[in-house]
Amino acid sequence: MKEQSERLGRDPITTLLTSLAVPATVGMLVMALHSVIDTIYIARGVGTIGVAAVAISFPVQMFFLALGGALGIGGGSVISRALGADDLDKANRAFGNILSLIIIVSLLGALLGLAYLAPMLKLFGASDTIMPYASDYLGIILYGTISFAFGFSINNIVRAEGNARVAMLTMIMSSVLNILFTPIFMFALNMGIRGAAYGTVAAQGITAVYLLLYFMTGKSSLSIKLPYLALRYSLIREIMAVGASAFARQGSASIMLIIANNMLIHFGGDLAIAVLGIIHRVMMFTLMPILGVVQAMLPLVGFNYGAGKTARVSESIILTIKVSTIISFVAFALVMAIPGPLMRIFTTDPEAIEMGQGALRIMFALSMTVGVQMVTGGVFQAMGKAREAFLMSLARQVLFLIPLLLILPVFFGLTGVWLAFPLAELFGFALALWLIRRNKDYFFYGSQKMAELSMETGSGTG
Repeated sequence: MKEQSERLGRDPITTLLTSLAVPATVGMLVMALHSVIDTIYIARGVGTIGVAAVAISFPVQMFFLALGGALGIGGGSVISRALGADDLDKANRAFGNILSLIIIVSLLGALLGLAYLAPMLKLFGASDTIMPYASDYLGIILYGTISFAFGFSINNIVRAEGNARVAMLTMIMSSVLNILFTPIFMFALNMGIRGAAYGTVAAQGITAVYLLLYFMTGKSSLSIKLPYLALRYSLIREIMAVGASAFARQGSASIMLIIANNMLIHFGGDLAIAVLGIIHRVMMFTLMPILGVVQAMLPLVGFNYGAGKTARVSESIILTIKVSTIISFVAFALVMAIPGPLMRIFTTDPEAIEMGQGALRIMFALSMTVGVQMVTGGVFQAMGKAREAFLMSLARQVLFLIPLLLILPVFFGLTGVWLAFPLAELFGFALALWLIRRNKDYFFYGSQKMAELSMETGSGTG
């Protein structure tokens, strides 16, 4: 299985990025599609109040996704660089430590969440109308936290060793099972919003078992052995130094949603929360392809950076920036052209559709800058540059979006909530350009060398 890792430093970058990005993007789109269909089930089966309840509960799910992302992306960076340096023992020990951390932290999180469920939902902005639906939904979701964290983190590990096909299959499996299970629980068994939660937990559980079998049956470069599970401070520190940026991004998104929901309940009521829940699904579906391409880039940059192949690192980065920017422009054009039909996919409520059309156009106004921001953060994660990755992850949510959400609604009401998002994109894009300029030797090494070679050739022929 070492061959699948070694090709990251050998095969053409365009071929590698395509072979890694296509399955990653397909998997991400299927995941986004399942989220879209799940929302449609809830909107049609429970109503906009059900969509609002899921939106209120989503920060908790995002916290466990943040945990999985921190361990998976941080560990994936360590593993990619270790495999690039031909240090299989370190890669296996990092993998074992990730497994131990998933079990410990997700169990603690689930127990705390169940113990303080009602106060937590109240803090998140749940009104008296939303509370019973949110309690039913989240109370069940919390029982599946180990599966959520395990699936999300280990999928990144599979991709880090260069096996994009398996990573894609696990995402497709989880999403398809969710799409199949949810209507059975919701409608056939008449469980309502609780059925949506049961469908999600069941799908994630089966996917986690599949991933565990993948490693236990020797199909991976990595292996699960008892000695590797023993926690090592040096490895944990290295994993979390890089993973902290992923956790900060997802964790701050969770905090941002809590603040946004509280502002929405104050200035727009339950309907506004439901509208944001729908728009979040549109965001996921239109921007998931960018995440797929960026995730494909991570092992390329990590492996070649660990192997000292700087020109290949630069080539990977530049190609990913080009592809992600094209995708972000397509997403922008799509939302600007048909906001109404996009809203009608989820709901027949005329008030929600009317509110959502305007909100979509405002929130996506500068979405064409997202690609560069995501690639920049991903590059620093893959290289293990924790400080820059952490700053890039914090920037949009904590430094820009949260303050804007607290300030703008005071002056512009509900419109101020929507306006906060494009302004945060603008500031985040400016920061990304500044960081790229400061680290241009890595971002543009390949083009610099080609220019120098061209100049030398020109001088020689002159």
